[in-house]
Amino acid sequence: MKLHDAGSAAPGFTLPNQHGSNVSLAEFQGSQPVVLIFYPKDATGG
Repeated sequence: MKLHDAGSAAPGFTLPNQHGSNVSLAEFQGSQPVVLIFYPKDATGG
């Protein structure tokens, strides 16, 4: 996976929300601020 510079546009993706419905990044772009935070899987070394 290619690393992106801070502040650059994120690639498009779709993921399930807390209710199980699919939500895409494109649904939010331009309509409200979007903050993406990525962290390693919980309780693992990385």
